Amino acid sequence: MTKQETLFTEIGQKIKGAEQGQLFGKPCFKINGKAFICFFQNCMVFKLTDTQHREALSLDGSGLFDPSGKNRPMKEWVQVQFDQSKKWEKFALAAFEYVKQHS
Repeated sequence: MTKQETLFTEIGQKIKGAEQGQLFGKPCFKINGKAFICFFQNCMVFKLTDTQHREALSLDGSGLFDPSGKNRPMKEWVQVQFDQSKKWEKFALAAFEYVKQHS
């Protein structure tokens, strides 16, 4: 496991009520059966809205999550580079709360 994936897993396991799973064959964490974070291309991906979504997208190297690579990004999901990993936990908690409220 890479250091990036190790950090992703540690963050997800710290969130009470989160369950490990798979999203598009990639590691993820879910609440009530709905994914709120996943790991893709050594980045952490978050389902966010409003201010948190804008903040995550504004970070260097961040972009909308496009798991197919066919220019079909998922509008609520933001992929954040490992260079920004100091913010991963904050975004993971925001994603957890967002999905928890809407599931």
